[in-house]
Amino acid sequence: MGDDSPQTIEARTHGRILVRVPAVPPPWPLLVGFHGYAETAGDHMEALQTIPATAEWLLVSVQALHRFYARRERVAASWMTREDRELAIADNVDYVGRVLAHVRARYETREPLVFSGFSQGAAMAYRAAAYYRADALIVLGGDVPPDVVHHRQVPLPPVLIGRGTRDEWYTEAREAADREALATIGTQAEVCVFDGGHEWTDAFRAAAASVLRRAPRHQAAER
Repeated sequence: MGDDSPQTIEARTHGRILVRVPAVPPPWPLLVGFHGYAETAGDHMEALQTIPATAEWLLVSVQALHRFYARRERVAASWMTREDRELAIADNVDYVGRVLAHVRARYETREPLVFSGFSQGAAMAYRAAAYYRADALIVLGGDVPPDVVHHRQVPLPPVLIGRGTRDEWYTEAREAADREALATIGTQAEVCVFDGGHEWTDAFRAAAASVLRRAPRHQAAER
C-alpha cells in the first residue's frame, strides 16, 4: 500500500522587493519593511515613505512569497498559513537573509539597520530581527510570534509597538501580552497607543520617525 501522508518537497521560488533610493549621497542607513496580509510590497513602500525622517534612508519593502488574487483580481500576498508552519518560517527567514545580501551588494549602505512590519508583517519583522542583528524594530498592529520568544539567533533590538484604540485584532490584551513576553527576554519595548484602528496614522508615523532619528549604531564586528 502507498503512503498517503503529507510530504514536503523543497522548491525554488523568487521573491519581489521594492527599493527607494534617497536623493542624498550614500552611504545610507537601511529600513527594511514587511507588509500585512493581502497587501503587497508597494503598499508597504507607500507607508514607509510617509514616515518623517526617512529622506536619507534606503527603503526596502519585501513582498511575501505566497501570492494570490484578492478582490477584483488584484495581486496580493501572504507570509504564511498554519500548514507546514515551521518550514514556512525557515523559508521566510532565509528569504530575509537573501534580501539583505542582495541590497548590501547592490547599494552602499551603512548602519543603522531597522526592520518594520505591519499586521501579519509584524511577525516577519520580529523574526527578521531575531536572526539578523538590527538596531531597532518598528511594528504596527501585530504580535510577537512565540518562536521569536523561544528561539533567537541574536538579541532583539528595542521595539516600538503601535496599537490603535479601535483595532479589533491587535487589542489592548494582545499588546500587554507582548510587552510581558518581551520583558521576559530582556527586550526594551516602547508603546504608541493612538486614536485609530488597524491602520497607519500620523501619530504612529511620528513615533516611528523618532525611533529612526535615535537609532543607535552598533559595531560592524557584532553582526
